[in-house]
Amino acid sequence: MPGPKYRRRILDDELDELVTALPAIAVEGAKAVGKTATASQRAATVHQLDDPDQRALAEADLDRVLASSGPVLIDEWQYVPAIWDRIRRAVDAGAPAGQILLTGSASPKDTGTHSGGGRIVSLRMRPLSLAERQDRAPSVHLAGLLTGDRRDVSGETDFGLEDYTDEILRSGFPGLRGLSGRPLRVQLDSYVQRVVDRDFAELGHAVRNPGALRRWMAAYAAATSTATSFEKIRKASTSGNDTMPARGTVTPYRDVLERLFILDPLPAWQPIRSHIRELASPPKHHLADPALAARLLGATADSLLAGASTGPALPRDGTLLGALFESLVTLSLRVYAQVDEATVGHFRTHRGEREVDLIVERADGRVVAFEVKTTAAPRDADLKHLHWLAAQIGDELLDAAIITTGRHAYRRADGIAVIPAALLGP
Repeated sequence: MPGPKYRRRILDDELDELVTALPAIAVEGAKAVGKTATASQRAATVHQLDDPDQRALAEADLDRVLASSGPVLIDEWQYVPAIWDRIRRAVDAGAPAGQILLTGSASPKDTGTHSGGGRIVSLRMRPLSLAERQDRAPSVHLAGLLTGDRRDVSGETDFGLEDYTDEILRSGFPGLRGLSGRPLRVQLDSYVQRVVDRDFAELGHAVRNPGALRRWMAAYAAATSTATSFEKIRKASTSGNDTMPARGTVTPYRDVLERLFILDPLPAWQPIRSHIRELASPPKHHLADPALAARLLGATADSLLAGASTGPALPRDGTLLGALFESLVTLSLRVYAQVDEATVGHFRTHRGEREVDLIVERADGRVVAFEVKTTAAPRDADLKHLHWLAAQIGDELLDAAIITTGRHAYRRADGIAVIPAALLGP
């Protein structure tokens, strides 16, 4: 029986451009985001190193792996870290463009491998963005906003707050898109359980107290879309009368989860040319997929829409639904920005008097600023930080927009674009 038809990803556009000129490309990201399916579209030979038999063959003869009919896909290369240096040498020896593709669901540590800089190019793959989950093409494009010409925006969607809530819970992992209800919840639980029971061990870290790790992950999930300190997350992970976990216990949690791409923190934006003072530098907290955060917290559609918070208590401006919606928009915007050769950060002054949810930065330092609100009709008060930022950085601000749960895209009289999340794409 033939498998399901491949659904093209935004990352395919990057790969199509790069494989014509670069000999070795590594596609990295959390398990189940679709790396193997995407890379396989370009491969003549696939070596799956998470399979013990294929891994043993590769360890016995790395040259045989690379001598396969190309393009060669080395899937889950981190199981045989020595292959990275072997590929680097193959590139130095003149491997042709598009010859080697790698996928990896973990970043090895202390393997002695060369960084691969200048030889192996890494691309990050994330779960499905909102644009990739829909059959309808977006009507507003990040690439257009990044031109700075303040063009008109338009479009209409039938997506509402309930639909975005459903998308938060459904997950952007391609293999889970056909599931709902209990089967989906079981799969998400299984995903987290594999991280705790197997993935930590495969990276050489023994988890002595799996319950403590799960509680820390739930506390991190509760901090979604905030810059809450890791000390507060540590304190929030204490359950009942349990002793608070030591810093030396929880620090490896963060390290390993980042290496597994389960944590996907959003860095603070540091302006190149402006002189804004007292900038805060901590990242905003995000898991790879907001569905994981919702599941770790036991959130449901009913609880989210009712404005209820579940899981560990941590300070947050607004509702849990608002935080998870911002996380979904952040995930999507990072996918769009990557193909547009831009980066994404967040902006916050030291005491939090001024903050902007998302800053997309071009290579020349000029930016587009976004606020994210679970509202259909933004108020002037929702835009005050965008106006303040415009006054601070002037022409460095290419455009400004507020991402909403509304139905229509348009540009306000003050020049700020109002864009429903479902209408935005690369």
